[in-house]
Amino acid sequence: MAAPSQPQKSTYDVIVIGAGIQGSFTAYHLAQRQQDTLLLEQFLLPHSRGSSHGQSRIIRSAYPQEYYSRMMPDCFRLWQQLEAETGTTLYRQTGLVVLGPPGEPELEACRRSLGVDEVLDAAALSRRFPGFRLQAGQVAVLDSTAGVLFADRALRAVQEVFRRRGGTLRDGEKVLGIQPGATVTVTTTAGVYKAPRLIIAAGAWTGAFVEQLGLRLPLQPLRIDVCYWREKQPGSAGLGSVSPCFLTLGLSQAPHGIYGLPSIEYPGLMKVCHHHGSPTDPEKRDQVPSSAPCPDIAVLSSFISSYLPGLETQPAVMETCLYTNTPDEDFILDRHPKFSNIVIGAGFSGHGFKLAPVVGKLLCELSLGEEPSYNMAHFAITRFPGALGAAQ
Repeated sequence: MAAPSQPQKSTYDVIVIGAGIQGSFTAYHLAQRQQDTLLLEQFLLPHSRGSSHGQSRIIRSAYPQEYYSRMMPDCFRLWQQLEAETGTTLYRQTGLVVLGPPGEPELEACRRSLGVDEVLDAAALSRRFPGFRLQAGQVAVLDSTAGVLFADRALRAVQEVFRRRGGTLRDGEKVLGIQPGATVTVTTTAGVYKAPRLIIAAGAWTGAFVEQLGLRLPLQPLRIDVCYWREKQPGSAGLGSVSPCFLTLGLSQAPHGIYGLPSIEYPGLMKVCHHHGSPTDPEKRDQVPSSAPCPDIAVLSSFISSYLPGLETQPAVMETCLYTNTPDEDFILDRHPKFSNIVIGAGFSGHGFKLAPVVGKLLCELSLGEEPSYNMAHFAITRFPGALGAAQ
């Protein structure tokens, strides 16, 4: 993907490993700060091997955790800035409904993060959005700011601006080794690069990279089934492209939560997924799993039968994606405890895409030795004491 006329260089101000949405936004912010930046990607772009592919992701203001909800106004602003810079539409406002039992702590925290008092009961939700059927006694909170980010388009846009600002993006280069020091040396399948600063944002491959650097992070890659469900009668379910996104909190039949997006990617098909998956090796995730019934599909089928009765109860299309989760499902955004010029961003999957503009800004700030724009306590490596022991 590097332009043919681009001179081959070996020395940069900073190297970023991983050109998914997090690494790409990190490189975008670095280039904006006049840092000569190399962005490395092991696969040829575009690809579907990681966590940033596909056409759609939810963006929302509603968050149970205050430290994420505080970031969302900045995220919306930066997404709008990227739209303006590229002249490309990256966001469609659809609204989002958060479904769950009344008084459920995370649902209440979402309501507070929105600053709204209104809670919809089953009848009110059905009047507003006919395709949804709440169970008796359950409620919904509406986030009117929410919508859909066009993921593939967004990734291309941020990489385009990065390169326009003088950044170098080299894809199809697998990193073979990292040598720490005052100057970090990164060896790839195509060359050797040096920089005083390194940022690792390599998704499901991050754990293997940091192990080379004496750090054992509790990162678990998961293989996620991304499912699309057909309307029983086209246009009859009220779940077309104008319907809202949704997510569930605190439902006993879906302890990990379920989320859905309107039919944008495939006309007439609604994207509904279980926020969970099976542990996997990212190098082997494309291997066909066993023929045994997938428990996540059974969870989704049961949910659709009860809550989205206008949809067929078996998926029409199934794709896969990788999540990379920490035990507490919060991000890791921190400097290496031994090598302070190496910064790590990891554990984003499942809810990180919408926050990528701010994540990239924070990783940029950490790399430049600046005071981060937000409180970083929830993202520190020190919350995993075993990781530090391995780094000594």
